[in-house]
Amino acid sequence: MKITPVSETNSPIYHNLVQCYEAEFSSLTGKKPNGSGLFELDTHLGDDTLGFLLIIDNAPAGIAAIHFKEPHAYEVCEFYVVPYFRKNGIGMEFAHAIWESYPGDWEIKQIRGAEYATAFWRKTINSFNETEFTEESYDDPYWGSVTRQKFTIN
Repeated sequence: MKITPVSETNSPIYHNLVQCYEAEFSSLTGKKPNGSGLFELDTHLGDDTLGFLLIIDNAPAGIAAIHFKEPHAYEVCEFYVVPYFRKNGIGMEFAHAIWESYPGDWEIKQIRGAEYATAFWRKTINSFNETEFTEESYDDPYWGSVTRQKFTIN
């Protein structure tokens, strides 16, 4: 497993996989592809949002977009593992590796209807050195009612 920051040279890989992510959640977000067959993105990389690629056996296996809210405060905006690579702990390892690189306060939100994502994040947070977290229903200005977890990585 290799985690690589998104750069000019590998950004096409990120943008290909983020389309898969958007398609997977389209039934929940109500988004459909535009005339070119592409989904509009909710999270754009740059400035205070960094992207990461997960590479396994030289194959792109996932993406993450992390928003740097303030010093030592972060939000997971996008997180996706290609279905071929799921169900073996890879997603959990991917998240843990990112958190270890950026200690501080973290926040993750899941839209209504994404219960499988909420279950993944609960398990992933709990398995990280028994990290405690708070969970609440939160009224997000963009997404409406979401499930939100907040926790601190020291």
